[in-house]
Amino acid sequence: MNTLSIDAAINKTCPWSGNPVSAEALTLYRGHVVGFCNTGCRDKFETATSLFDGLIEPSAARNP
Repeated sequence: MNTLSIDAAINKTCPWSGNPVSAEALTLYRGHVVGFCNTGCRDKFETATSLFDGLIEPSAARNP
């Protein structure tokens, strides 16, 4: 299992709360480590992006 590093995060503050990111609340998104202040904010991001990615990706394939 690969461990994500807070040093690799592209952001220093949580996009939801504005608080500093936590090493326990990192995720990988489109090849980049993104940080959040807590796992709840991280999970909210993962849910939101998976919904939008699911809508965007199929339409991009249909409309080259």
